[in-house]
Amino acid sequence: MKQKVVALPTLGLIAGTRVTLGAGIGLLVASRLSPNARRAAGWTLLAIGALSTIPLALEVFGSDEPDASLPGTPWPTHHAPDGPQVTAP
Repeated sequence: MKQKVVALPTLGLIAGTRVTLGAGIGLLVASRLSPNARRAAGWTLLAIGALSTIPLALEVFGSDEPDASLPGTPWPTHHAPDGPQVTAP
């Protein structure tokens, strides 16, 4: 199984994009707003969630080359900024 080191702020951004994407989908299928308002809000949130996921996914999954400064490390660490680290399987 591959493992990635993901900085805590990056993990928060990933979770935020998932929430935004889910909220957009929820608004598209909800019946609390008028159809036009619901459609506009839903498509906007869905687009923001989907588009903001792309650069985050590229940052996390973009490179499989190990960092030369850390011999023996099986996953790249050069994408993670300094700060708290979370290991994600």
